[in-house]
Amino acid sequence: MFREDLLLTNATGKRLYERYAKDLPVIDYHCHLLPGEIYENREFEDIGEMWLAHDHYKWRAMRCFGIPERYITGDATYYEKYLKFAEILPELVGNPLYIWCALELKRYFDIEEALNRDNAAEIYRRCKEKIVKCHMTPLYCMKVSRVELACTTEDPTDTLIYHRKMQEQGTEGIRIISAFRPDKAFYAEKPGFAQYMKRLSDAAGMPVGSFREMMAALESRLKFFRETGSMISDNGIEDFTWQDYTAEEIEAIFARAAAGEALDTAEINRYRSAFLTEAGRMYHRNGFVMQLHIGTYQGANRSREADIGAACGFDCTDDSTFVKSVGKLLDRLNSEEALPKTILYPLNAGQMENFAILAAGFCEGPERGKVQLGAPWWFNDQAYGIKRQFEAAANLYPVALSVGMLTDSRSFISYPRHELYRRVLCNYFGELVERGEYISGEEELARVIRNVCHDNARNYFGL
Repeated sequence: MFREDLLLTNATGKRLYERYAKDLPVIDYHCHLLPGEIYENREFEDIGEMWLAHDHYKWRAMRCFGIPERYITGDATYYEKYLKFAEILPELVGNPLYIWCALELKRYFDIEEALNRDNAAEIYRRCKEKIVKCHMTPLYCMKVSRVELACTTEDPTDTLIYHRKMQEQGTEGIRIISAFRPDKAFYAEKPGFAQYMKRLSDAAGMPVGSFREMMAALESRLKFFRETGSMISDNGIEDFTWQDYTAEEIEAIFARAAAGEALDTAEINRYRSAFLTEAGRMYHRNGFVMQLHIGTYQGANRSREADIGAACGFDCTDDSTFVKSVGKLLDRLNSEEALPKTILYPLNAGQMENFAILAAGFCEGPERGKVQLGAPWWFNDQAYGIKRQFEAAANLYPVALSVGMLTDSRSFISYPRHELYRRVLCNYFGELVERGEYISGEEELARVIRNVCHDNARNYFGL
């Protein structure tokens, strides 16, 4: 049966969680929810859809157990997919999926039993009954989880039509904004770059025949995003090696990329260095926070990705982006007094401490935590990864300044990830108190908990 003291192993941690963290609202400043689904607010079909329509974490696990792709991303019904997932759930001992699913069943469906192949049909029936009875929709799930704000992620050419419609009709008190993600302009060496420049030109209503014109078009779109309330950018960096450049070199590289010519490694590095520098300047001018998601190895299993599609569970972690390269970028911007508020998300857990040290080196007033280490994300957003970051990075960067957790999710019932983060945080603080390593009193610690879980994000992003 589900236990409410989950991950709370000391008396002080339990008290801190119950009194100060449990009921705080959620600010989810980075997710991949589809704005069209939020706007339409359609009642979900079943727990199979809620769990398996978009979740590449579950897809990845199901493949590990040899489940045929038909039951993962194929044409099987959601009920059939759900039954296959239920069969393997008891074997996911130690995996975050096991705890996430238990939390989701408890919080949204009041189900405390452990799901398995024997009770799968009955639990499905009870979930379906609750969906119909409560008219469970995206906004319903967000309200149950006390979501105050959710920030989706869109390309600069997006019309933001659903965001504008939601602002017109309202979203039951939940604020929905968009993060500006210019990855397709960043990866000049990838197929489709020239076609994307045409789309960007059309969206911005201006010519894009040079690097300078491309950045002007991106800034035009950034201002369009800002009109809908956005103040967050999101930049995915598979790998990045700083290389000095001249404006003339970048224009020549852009011309080659736009003509569909192959770029060599040095050209790619120069282009990426120039792009991130200009993007940072642009974010600073327009008051945007710059998020840098670092160290992804996209589509490692290229043959399967070609068959099934991107973002379907074939991505991995990489360590090819050196801390020094990101430091060069931050230093260039800082020397020009053009460094925006910046959050660094290293996907490689082995780089957490080094990036925490780097972030601390670029902090200055009047902002608290101007440059900071982001939440443990993707492969690190589980109890072990969260605690590991607290224990390692807190020695090097004040954890009290963190803007807290995010879901990075495509699911409307993934908000218990914030609960799990808060449980680990309070348990960690409780351990410190009980070991005599924190003696400032509960009132001070309660303020830190509220800041990390809610207030820091609200203030940092200007909400």
